[in-house]
Amino acid sequence: MKPIPTKIPGVLILEPRVFRDERGFFLESYNERTFEMLGIRHKFVQDNHSKSGRGTIRGLHYQLRRPQAKLCHVIAGEVLDVAVDVRLGSPTFGQWVSVVLSAENQHQIFIPEGFAHGFAVLTESAEFVYKCSDFYDPSTEYGIRWNDPDLAIPWVIGERTVSPKDAAYPILREANRDHLPIYRSGS
Repeated sequence: MKPIPTKIPGVLILEPRVFRDERGFFLESYNERTFEMLGIRHKFVQDNHSKSGRGTIRGLHYQLRRPQAKLCHVIAGEVLDVAVDVRLGSPTFGQWVSVVLSAENQHQIFIPEGFAHGFAVLTESAEFVYKCSDFYDPSTEYGIRWNDPDLAIPWVIGERTVSPKDAAYPILREANRDHLPIYRSGS
């Protein structure tokens, strides 16, 4: 597994070793020992799998009292995956990173706790799979509006489908500060 650092410390793009032959391919998408060597020592407790059509944007979501680190990849299609640092006091607060994840490139992204996360489907459909370090708790879920003009994320899609819940989230500068995670050095 080859780690590729991003401009935000802690957020990593991961490039697995893919073995291809006439039958198809094989890759190891998760190995606890390998991830520990990369500094990712999270225990993952939940796997999620979604299928969405072209132009769907899911996010930007985070949980406050039960924060989740996420390990994301795509098993069919292609998405633009985005992580936004929403940790109050972080040197990279309000900054974001993006990566194209696809069934073809087999890349993954590791997103630590304290980041809002979302993705946009770039192909006819996409199947998105991710591991979470804590269980989903809807009572502690918050979000940032996907089209926050201050973030200016270039979603690179035409027609968009966004849930009413995601469309109603505030922009980051208007978010209730009591609903944002606090940055802790080393986190």
